[in-house]
Amino acid sequence: MGNNVGRRNTSDLILNFKFEIMIINIQAKGVDMTDAIKQYVEEKANDLQKYFDNIQGVDAIVGMESHHHNKGKVYFAEFNVQIPGKNLNLRKDAEDLYKAIDKVKDHLKVEFGKIKGKMRDKDKEVLREQKGYNVNSSN
Repeated sequence: MGNNVGRRNTSDLILNFKFEIMIINIQAKGVDMTDAIKQYVEEKANDLQKYFDNIQGVDAIVGMESHHHNKGKVYFAEFNVQIPGKNLNLRKDAEDLYKAIDKVKDHLKVEFGKIKGKMRDKDKEVLREQKGYNVNSSN
């Protein structure tokens, strides 16, 4: 006798969980590892999961190479990202540590796009072969 419009039956509730563990290791070289630096690296490493599924781990090294540069302090960030079948190692330098970390993340985003494009092309080729299309023919 009551109106059930807008109410959901609890048996209709479907929950989807994506549970993957990504291990993040962070090292500091030539600088003190502060909570702020650690949190920033963790945030940027976790952001990478938006651009590529199934990242297994990220080894990050951040810091300052030496105190003897003519152009002042030069900071670096290096990420070694483990994905199935491949390791990506990328290093960027900048006048600010946080900028170096951002540069690495931005470059990895581009690299993930390239890898995903290659994976799509390979998937299309496999599908064509399965369907019996002659991929290498010039007909």
